[in-house]
Amino acid sequence: MLNIYRTNDARELEKIETEVDGAWINLVDPTMDECETIAKKFNIDLGDLRAPLDSEERSRIEFEDGYTLILVDIPVIEVRNGKDWFETIPLGIIKTDEAIITTCLQESNVIGAFVREQIREFYTFKKSRFIYQILYRNAQVYLGYLKTIQKKSDLVEKKLHESTKNKELLELLELEKSLVYFDTSLHANERVLVKLNRSDDVRKYPEDEELLEDVIVENQQALEMTNIYENVLTSTIDIYASVIANNQNTIMKLLAIWTIVMSVPTMIFSAYGMNVETNFMPFAHANHGFWLIVIFSALISCSLLIYFFKKKFF
Repeated sequence: MLNIYRTNDARELEKIETEVDGAWINLVDPTMDECETIAKKFNIDLGDLRAPLDSEERSRIEFEDGYTLILVDIPVIEVRNGKDWFETIPLGIIKTDEAIITTCLQESNVIGAFVREQIREFYTFKKSRFIYQILYRNAQVYLGYLKTIQKKSDLVEKKLHESTKNKELLELLELEKSLVYFDTSLHANERVLVKLNRSDDVRKYPEDEELLEDVIVENQQALEMTNIYENVLTSTIDIYASVIANNQNTIMKLLAIWTIVMSVPTMIFSAYGMNVETNFMPFAHANHGFWLIVIFSALISCSLLIYFFKKKFF
């Protein structure tokens, strides 16, 4: 899908049909024909334009003749088994003398905020500032998703207190996997930001210097939060794996105790139920023999329960 936007004279974002100077070209999972058209129009290497469409492409910044390619990882939501999880995919930003081109595999909250005009002081013709605003928005989305991961983790932990199953533990493992993706991507993005800060190819106007510094700070904050959450979640998984195993052991212990307690009357009743001579069976010919045997068995079982209780087996 190919969409072209520009900021009009009223400083509002409008969608246009053809490429003009100062425009923003947004490619979302584009076709080969769309990529070839844009690559030819702006004299961009087709491989660079399609690089973000490879989910395994690494973050980097490259300076070519006539354009600059900035490739960063952005967080996205992936639905698996009816639940929202998180992963990262590449986002390509290409700056030419005429326009800004963004390329991504799917819609995201990073670029979507610009399309929905949720970013203040956003103008397509201010190319350098636009790039910094995209990177700043990216760091903010990371921080937002990290808070969501933390809330999900807290909810799962509440369920784990009494759990003997692995379902909740597997949910924590999915969250830990998301944090691993975030950690790897944020480290790669950090290297891109450092190189971008040192470069003069993307011109930095005085009013944009502070914005770039904010981008670096926000990315660093997201990275630190990721490391903290990842360490906490790893420890939590280890602890609750032990809790689940302990809960299962407790259940097995209770079942074993009840098996022992119930085995005594079972053995007695089985003996009296055998088809043998009853002359030597206690209470066999007593008027209330049945109830005496039941009471005797119950007393033995109660004695065993009291013994286990005093030994704190419960």
